[in-house]
Amino acid sequence: MLIADEFFLIAHNDSRGKAKLHPAATGLGLASGLLGELLLYGHITVSSGRVTVIDRRPPADALAHTVLDQLIGESQHQELRTWLSFLAQSATTSVGERLARAGVLRRQESRRLLRTSVSYLPIDLNAVAWPATRLRALLDRPDPPSVPDALLLGLVVAAGLTREVLWSAGPRAHHRLNVLIPALPAPLKELVGHTEAAVGAAVLRGVP
Repeated sequence: MLIADEFFLIAHNDSRGKAKLHPAATGLGLASGLLGELLLYGHITVSSGRVTVIDRRPPADALAHTVLDQLIGESQHQELRTWLSFLAQSATTSVGERLARAGVLRRQESRRLLRTSVSYLPIDLNAVAWPATRLRALLDRPDPPSVPDALLLGLVVAAGLTREVLWSAGPRAHHRLNVLIPALPAPLKELVGHTEAAVGAAVLRGVP
């Protein structure tokens, strides 16, 4: 499962599909996950707060392809925080739809007065709970997690989801989490740092 997909499930680990986070934090965490996927694929890099496309070949995943096309089409905009804010506006829907297409979630529309809201409900509660359970188990093992898993853990911390992963973990898991993020490759560590700053600023401003 891709980074943003697992982040979505950790952030919506609820039988009603409700988010555990402030909407701005959810969107920014998912936006960072989408950029993280392109970083891991080798399509972009991040340095000094800027995003640079280094491989224009389309990724296999349709959503990753769309995000890469947006980065290429708006190449005059390179500020990482700008892209996090932009992608955050649609990331919940984009990733929710990807998970619905994969058969992990079920899309549900609710009509109230003149407004239609969309939620993504779990088809299998165990499948939705698995990403958080998997990360918790990884932190209890002696072997270091893979780079993608370390990035996902970094985004969990940056967005404020740590409790969802570590609620029953022991002291070793907490310690390992504290040392994993500083050890990330520089572009990924920068992505996590800017995400955490953006989440903090958005929540303080009360951005919906």
